[in-house]
Amino acid sequence: SKRQSWQAIACSRARYRFKAMKWDTDLYDRKHSFVTKYGEDLLALLDAKPGERILDIGCGSGHLTKQIADACAEVVGLDSSPEMIATARAAYPEISFVQADASDFSFDQPFDAIFSNAALHWVGRAEAAVVCMSRALEPGGRFVVEFGGKGNIAGIATALEQAIRKLYGREVKAVNYFPSIGEYSTLLEKHGIEVTSALLFDRLTKLEGGEEGMENWIKMFRRELLADLNEAEQRAVFAEVKTALRDKLFRDGDWFADYRRLRITAFKTSQQQDG
Repeated sequence: SKRQSWQAIACSRARYRFKAMKWDTDLYDRKHSFVTKYGEDLLALLDAKPGERILDIGCGSGHLTKQIADACAEVVGLDSSPEMIATARAAYPEISFVQADASDFSFDQPFDAIFSNAALHWVGRAEAAVVCMSRALEPGGRFVVEFGGKGNIAGIATALEQAIRKLYGREVKAVNYFPSIGEYSTLLEKHGIEVTSALLFDRLTKLEGGEEGMENWIKMFRRELLADLNEAEQRAVFAEVKTALRDKLFRDGDWFADYRRLRITAFKTSQQQDG
């Protein structure tokens, strides 16, 4: 099958995970549908055409990949999470999904465009990922991505780290890659991807679940920081975080995440410097 052939030519030798975590795909789809919703704006920038070959990096459970497939002849979804890939394959068996790391993959044939929504901030080896993505693009191929940028979730991160320190005397820190425009644009252009537009902007994002929205978010995206805490201790952390953030991030019965997003459109030049 097409999917099996794509699996055969995708390589993920190192299986490097920036911050290895097991994704709860059910919680992701039920309580964090805003990830897909905001990605739909990015699809308009991608402007996929029939006959194009497009690679969706960090495809997650495949909802945006399916929308790309509806617009063009061929799309491949790539994600390092076996849980996400299994969910995507079950939902959309007609689409090719490949489990591979964004910083260690290759394909035999290049793509007309690379798309990525809310994924690249999970890739610690950012330069290795840029090299792989540049190699995967045809000269002139489009690069359309959005992910967490400099200052993303600064309020939530600080409140969570302070709560665990205050309650249990533990120092914890979630590690993500949240670059500035200059940092990421420089990295792209070093490897033959010329930036045509770059925007870093605040996007206060409503979380689903009402009063439980903040703890749902923490359970989904910061579960590794809670791994050593029992259920009662976790509840105490949630209460502490919500007390610290209520004035800034709670309104009219709903919690919000203090997102800052980096949105970049670019294209592959004919030259690529490896390294």
